[in-house]
Amino acid sequence: MNSLLLTGGRVIDPVNRFDAFADLLIVEGKIAALGSDAEKQAPAESERLDTKGLIVCPGLIDLHVHLREPGQTAKETIATGTAAAARGGFTSVVCMPNTSPAVDNAGTVALIRERADRSGVVNVFITGAITKGLAGEELAPIGSLKRAGVVAITDDGHCVQNNELMRRALEYARMFNLPVMDHCQDYSLVSDGVAHEGYWSAALGLHGWPAAGEEMIVARNIQLAELTGAHLHCQHLSAAGSVRLIREALKRGVPVSGEACPHHFVLTDAAIAGSEKFWGSDGKGVFDCRNRESNRPAWLAYDTNLKMNPPLRSARDREAIIEGIVDGTLEVLGSDHAPHCDYEKEVEFDYAPFGITGLETEFAFSLMQLCHTKLLGLSDLIAKFTVAPARLLRLAKGTLSIGADADVTVFDPDREWAFEKAQTASKSFNSPFYGWQLKGKATATIVAGKIVWKE
Repeated sequence: MNSLLLTGGRVIDPVNRFDAFADLLIVEGKIAALGSDAEKQAPAESERLDTKGLIVCPGLIDLHVHLREPGQTAKETIATGTAAAARGGFTSVVCMPNTSPAVDNAGTVALIRERADRSGVVNVFITGAITKGLAGEELAPIGSLKRAGVVAITDDGHCVQNNELMRRALEYARMFNLPVMDHCQDYSLVSDGVAHEGYWSAALGLHGWPAAGEEMIVARNIQLAELTGAHLHCQHLSAAGSVRLIREALKRGVPVSGEACPHHFVLTDAAIAGSEKFWGSDGKGVFDCRNRESNRPAWLAYDTNLKMNPPLRSARDREAIIEGIVDGTLEVLGSDHAPHCDYEKEVEFDYAPFGITGLETEFAFSLMQLCHTKLLGLSDLIAKFTVAPARLLRLAKGTLSIGADADVTVFDPDREWAFEKAQTASKSFNSPFYGWQLKGKATATIVAGKIVWKE
C-alpha cells in the first residue's frame, strides 16, 4: 500500500475552513485522514514527511500557462513546463491552446494528453480554441473539444474581435457547460502598441498600448455574458477600468470573473525605463530590484523581458489590481507563463515577442505583495490558487477533504531565497526577476500522493 504521512505542519484548507496544526495521511493517492486520526490510521510502512514549521495546503492550480507543446518545443515542453510548475508549488496547470497547430480539434487534445501522461510531473488540463486556428473567423468544434476533455475554451494570445461570433461562442459553450476565457484586447485601439500608453511610453519613444484597449473588450464581454448567461472569465487583467467594470458587473449578478498576474501587481511601466525599486502596496515594504552579485539594476532600460501583453501599467492601475484582489473582484491568480527563446527576446523592444515566464516565482510574489503586507490572509491567498480556479473550471481539485485527490503543496511563507537562472527548471529564461530576493517558497509538491519535487 502506497502511503505518505505529513506530520507537524499547519494545515490550511479554505474549502473546509480548516486552519490548524495537524497531521495529514495520504493512502493510494487519496486524502485518507486529517488530524489526530492520521497517525493512528497510518500503515506501519508509510513514508513520512516532516512539515513542522511549514504550511500544508491543497495543491496549487495555475489556470493560465503556455506549455508550447506541440510545435514550439524550443521554448518549452510539457516535461520542462510541468517541472517548473512543481518547483513553484503547483500540482495542476491549465495549458493554453496557442500551440502549433492550435488546439482546435480533438486530435490535438489527445496528443497533448498523451504527452502529458508520459512526461508531465503535475496534472495538465487543456483548453480548446474558440475559433479555428485562433483566427477569429469561424467557430472551432466546441462540442467535439468538450468530448475530447478540454476544461474551457479561449483564443488566448488572440482576441475574438467579431462580437456576433463571440456571442455564438458563448451560447454554444453554455450548451456544453464550458467556461469561456478571453484575452481582452481591442485591436483597433491597441494597434501596434508595445508599452502602456502614458508618461513612460512617450518618454521612451515606444508605441502606446492604451488601457482602453483592454477595458473596451471587458465591457463587451460583460454585455455578452449578461445576454447569454454563459460564464466569461477575463484573463490577465491589468487596467483600473477593467477592475471597476468587473466589480460593477458582479454586483448585478453577471456571470463574469477576472484574474490577475503577479507581474501586474508588482511592477509598473516605470520598470521599462530601468527603475531600480518598487514600493509595496502599503507604501513601506520595498522590493529591491538590484542584482545581488553586481549590485547593479536587475535590468536596463528597454529590457524586452519586461514586455508582456497586456503591458505593465501605471502605479494607479497596479493599486487598482491589488484592491480588486483584496476585495474579491479578482478571485483568481495565474502566471501567464509565456516562455520564449533567448534569441527571440534579444532584439529591439518593438520586435520582441510579448511574454515572461512565471511559474517558479508567482507564489512568492503573491505572498510578498499580498500576505506579508497584511492585505490578505494566508487562507484567502491559498483560495485564489486552489478552490477559485477549481470552481471556475469545474475541476475536482483544490481541497483536502477526505477521499479527494492527494494533490498537496507544502511551503514556507517566510523562507528567503534568490531566484537564479541556474536553478530554473523551465527551458526558457525570459524572466525579469533573476537575482531578486524573494520571501516565501514551496518546499515540496505532491501529486496523487507522490512527491514530485522536494527541496
